[in-house]
Amino acid sequence: MKPPTAPASTLRRIPRGIWALGLVSLCMDVSSELIHSLLPVFMVTTLGASALTLGLVEGAAESVALIVKVFSGVFSDYWGKRKPLALLGYGMAALTKPLFALAPGMGMVLTARLLDRVGKGIRGAPRDALVADIAPPDLRGAAFGLRQSLDTVGAFLGPLLAMGLMLAWHDDFRAVFWIAVIPAFLAVLLLYFGVEEPEGCVHPARGNPISRANLARLPMAYWWVVAAGAILTLARFSEAFLVLCVRDTGLPLSLTPLVMIVMNLVYSACAYPFGKLADSQSSNRLLMIGVALLIGADALLAQPGSTAIWAGIVLWGLHMAMTQGLLAALIAHTAPADLRGTAFGCFNLLSGLTMLIASTLAGVLWENWGAPATFIAGGIFSAVALLLLGLRR
Repeated sequence: MKPPTAPASTLRRIPRGIWALGLVSLCMDVSSELIHSLLPVFMVTTLGASALTLGLVEGAAESVALIVKVFSGVFSDYWGKRKPLALLGYGMAALTKPLFALAPGMGMVLTARLLDRVGKGIRGAPRDALVADIAPPDLRGAAFGLRQSLDTVGAFLGPLLAMGLMLAWHDDFRAVFWIAVIPAFLAVLLLYFGVEEPEGCVHPARGNPISRANLARLPMAYWWVVAAGAILTLARFSEAFLVLCVRDTGLPLSLTPLVMIVMNLVYSACAYPFGKLADSQSSNRLLMIGVALLIGADALLAQPGSTAIWAGIVLWGLHMAMTQGLLAALIAHTAPADLRGTAFGCFNLLSGLTMLIASTLAGVLWENWGAPATFIAGGIFSAVALLLLGLRR
């Protein structure tokens, strides 16, 4: 009898381009999270911003990134090319990094955050479509999981580096922000030299990708994934509020990046195994488990000053690992090849709008009723999402 295939064989079958895209994401996330793990505290303590202002900035920034994806995705389908748009997006994000170190007030921080997220928006849908173009159909869950896992390695290495530099440089936020410039430009170089777009894999879409005729080619299964992603985004606001939650326990400023380190370490470790699992298991069941984990996280995070907050952060990371790669793989499976950029763009457009609503609402609740109200509301939205997923079974 032939022995079962070892997990490593799946990793060996994943094309080199997927690994390269994962390393690009890793470098850019080291840069971004080195800044973002400190930015909420920098805005509140150094620049005097309120929790509501933080929620508005984070919601606007993330929603801009997600909304821009629809336009870059559509254009990548119309053009039939993904890599040039990904390069433009990563390059724009790299150029914004020095602005955080130079910012004298909230105006420049907001400008830098928005431009940085515009870059993310430009690269997001073409990059995800490129992953789907390169990966064999039977390995898409594993491919998206691997890219997400490498991306999230950067997402915990960045805060880890930030914490070490803050300790070494006596809480000098601006000096730490300058270091973020280096991995950002390394990501651009890796993408330019390390990723080859497959020839003849994608033909330009027939006419306007967002014409009525082309949108009608997107099946109902795709639109269900879009709806599921929007509901989950509404239930899950910006991770900046996790940082504030732990800050209120009295954690020193230099140690606040631990929040993102813990969450992203869990996320990174579990994203690939869950992605691989998605290639053979019921997607609806996995999504339901992921939402249940988010409900548990909200319940623990709603207890201010408690050590249970850290368990909530772990569950939050598990939820992200189980749902994010799975949703991306489902988009790739359900959308026609010549409309994948548009499909990822539309998915992120609706997710962007709900992210803005969720983060703004979280800021209002935090400002008026405190941290518990914010996470209780998140748990209620999560319960509604779980109910809707259960009705679909």
